[in-house]
Amino acid sequence: MKKGLFIVIEGLDGSGSTTQCELLKSFLQSKGQRVLLTKEPTNNLIGGLIRGVLTGDWQITPEGLQLLFCADRAHHLQKEIVPALEKGTHVICDRYMYSTLAFGAVDCGLKWLQVLNEKFLQPDLAFVLEVPPEICIRRIAAGRNRFELFEKEDKLRKVLANYKEIALQYNLNFVDGQKSKDTVHQEINKKVNELLNKN
Repeated sequence: MKKGLFIVIEGLDGSGSTTQCELLKSFLQSKGQRVLLTKEPTNNLIGGLIRGVLTGDWQITPEGLQLLFCADRAHHLQKEIVPALEKGTHVICDRYMYSTLAFGAVDCGLKWLQVLNEKFLQPDLAFVLEVPPEICIRRIAAGRNRFELFEKEDKLRKVLANYKEIALQYNLNFVDGQKSKDTVHQEINKKVNELLNKN
C-alpha cells in the first residue's frame, strides 16, 4: 500500500490556515482519498498545557514552552500522523514544526530550535500563507474578543521574517494569503495534484 501524503499548512495567526486545511480535506475526499485533518498544538494533555500558556492562564519560560511543543509533536507523530500515513491516509496538519521555528525564534535561538526538531518527520509539502501582520491582527480582532501570546503586530512581523529565513532550507511554499480563499485553495490544490500524480 502506498503511504499517504503528509501536507502542512502554516502562517501567522489570522492568515487562514485552518480554512485552507478544511478546503483541502474536502478536495481530497472528493477525489475518493482517505484524509486525516489534524492540528498543532493538539487536543491532547500537552496541547492543553500549551493553550494555557498561549491564553495567559499560566506561565512558563519561552524555552519551556518550546519544549512542550516538541513533546506534543512527538506524541502527535507517534499516535496519529505516522499510523495514518502508513495506512495510506493523507494527513493534513494545521501547523507543524515550522511554527516552532518561526514563532519560537522570536524569543529563543533558531539553531537550538532546529536541533530540537531535526529528527521529526518532514512533510511532503509545506505551505505558508503570507498575510501582512496588520491584516492578521484585524482578522483576529474581528473573530474573537482577546489576543494570545504572539498576537501583537511587532511579534508577527518577526515571525513572518523567520518563516522567510527558513524557507529555502525546509522547502516552504509561500502562497499569497490576501487573495480570495478560493484562489488560495486553487494554488494549493495545484501543487497537491502534481504530487498525487507523481505517486
